[in-house]
Amino acid sequence: MTQVDTAESGQDGEHRQDTGSGTPRAAAGVRRAVLVVARPEPWRRGPLLTASALLLGLLMLLHASVPNRIGHLGSLVETFLPWFGLFVPVLLAGALLRRSASAVVALLLPVMVWLNLFGGLLGDRSHAGGDLTLVSHNVGADNPDPAATARDLVASGADVLALEEITPEATGTYEKELAGTYPFHAVRGTVGLWSRLPLSETRRVDIDMDYGPLADTKPVDTAATRALRTTVTTDRGPLVVYVAHLASVRVTPRDGFGTSQRDRGVRAIGRAVAAERNERVVLLGDLNGTLDDRAFTGLGARMTAAQDAAGDGFGFTWPAGFPMARIDQILVRGVRPESSWVLPATGSDHLPVAARISW
Repeated sequence: MTQVDTAESGQDGEHRQDTGSGTPRAAAGVRRAVLVVARPEPWRRGPLLTASALLLGLLMLLHASVPNRIGHLGSLVETFLPWFGLFVPVLLAGALLRRSASAVVALLLPVMVWLNLFGGLLGDRSHAGGDLTLVSHNVGADNPDPAATARDLVASGADVLALEEITPEATGTYEKELAGTYPFHAVRGTVGLWSRLPLSETRRVDIDMDYGPLADTKPVDTAATRALRTTVTTDRGPLVVYVAHLASVRVTPRDGFGTSQRDRGVRAIGRAVAAERNERVVLLGDLNGTLDDRAFTGLGARMTAAQDAAGDGFGFTWPAGFPMARIDQILVRGVRPESSWVLPATGSDHLPVAARISW
């Protein structure tokens, strides 16, 4: 009997010992990790990686301080600011490869700054419902099949459809293909608006384009016109709609990021919107810039970007083959964006954008 009790007691003791052995092993692992981190070597490794991580974070944090005096460098940085986050995993891989504790810790700065700037755009912010569907598309001057593009846009279900970069040769095609769905339309120069609802008070908008030596003599309504304003009659009252195609930007060795003409257009549209007496205003178009660009600060303060308020993700639109920036915008004032999305590619080098709004 005593032998049995002793055996059972030994087995219980062994069982208790096995059960508690995980805690010492875990504690030993923590101690080893602490000892490794406490050593000076991991903190001395990878000084260039550490410096790069800190500079990346500071660049994103202080992007507004990057000067525009030299080649509009500040605007260039802000245009592609979301993509700076891609440097984080690259630097992290280097830090882990070098076993650099200082670089890993330094990477917390760019991670926190990026999340503060763009973390709110990662989720789906859309809501169900909406009274009106808006679509805007730079159809592309070199579009090989404008008829197919028009049919794709009809299939989007848009109530109000804005087109930019319409060539004289393609205008008739768009008018023919869209006529069955949109009984009302207005075209001024290279921009146009098609609508299921009546339009009125349509006029050209001057966006301060520099046409060179003919600027003072050029007729007011020519193929060079790149913005219009009209009023859409809805059962909730008038909705003022602006359609604009601002000047393109170029990166050149001499001028850097050439945005001067585009910036004049932004200011001109901003003045027009600010002077608009109607409560409900929508701006549709290819603005050739992202709203992170400081040139759009004033316009962004007056209007709400549908994608930021009710989109899913960043909604990049250009170039269509590999979108890297959202330069095609739907901005609103006095109405509420319920949802915003990017439509499939057409024959253009831009992707169409869409939004549902409600009163």
